[in-house]
Amino acid sequence: MLAHIRAPLFVPANRPERFAKAAASGADAIILDLEDAVAADAKLEARGMLAADFTDLPVWVRINPPGTPWHQADLAAVAALSCAAVILPKAEDAATCTAVATATGKPVVALVETALGLATCRAIAAAEGVARLAFGSIDFCADLGCAHDRDVLLPSRWELVLASRLAGIAPPLDGVTVALSDPAISHDDALHAVALGMSGKLCIHPKQIAAVLRAFAPTPAQIDWARRVLASGDGAVSVDGAMVDEPVRIRARAILAQVG
Repeated sequence: MLAHIRAPLFVPANRPERFAKAAASGADAIILDLEDAVAADAKLEARGMLAADFTDLPVWVRINPPGTPWHQADLAAVAALSCAAVILPKAEDAATCTAVATATGKPVVALVETALGLATCRAIAAAEGVARLAFGSIDFCADLGCAHDRDVLLPSRWELVLASRLAGIAPPLDGVTVALSDPAISHDDALHAVALGMSGKLCIHPKQIAAVLRAFAPTPAQIDWARRVLASGDGAVSVDGAMVDEPVRIRARAILAQVG
């Protein structure tokens, strides 16, 4: 189930009046956020508002990271909740990820957002209980003091894709786009993630959902190409003036698998 999520939407866990609205946004999963979206003096209240019965969509919970005063209570709350996954922020080592999965009984989406997290992401991806990686690009840039720029972050995104492939888990989720006024920006950012081999993108506003989902869906032209490739037979042949062999057919099958 986690592998097919393309556009999960964050909602502050202390704003239950927004839960159903988020579920109606077109997102394919809802992330109830106990961490960045909730002020320190509202953490206890937010934890008590966790729910998963407001939608049939998968509900994930982003907990507070280890070392914070709220981490242990968050683990207990998630363990008691019928949610689909737990997001661990500041994921930096495999053992902690496995401990969170064990404590909650839920698969872990490991949010890589520090230099140490990136350095250990291959071990994290292979850790027991980890189902997927996600890139916390904003926090990552703050940790390194670098610009939040595609060229700067290209090696980091690529490393998460490679780590996921080596571990045999689903490709990672890209980080958020902070621009909210123009969905075209989210769409363009998502297309960049698609090109790198990522398979979804974290969203922070309902306006971003349709744009992100559109980016991760095959275009009619791609679907037509894939069908013609698979109809071309075996061996090395030419389709549209380009050579087609088995690696190209693997790509074609992957495209058609997304449309059923």
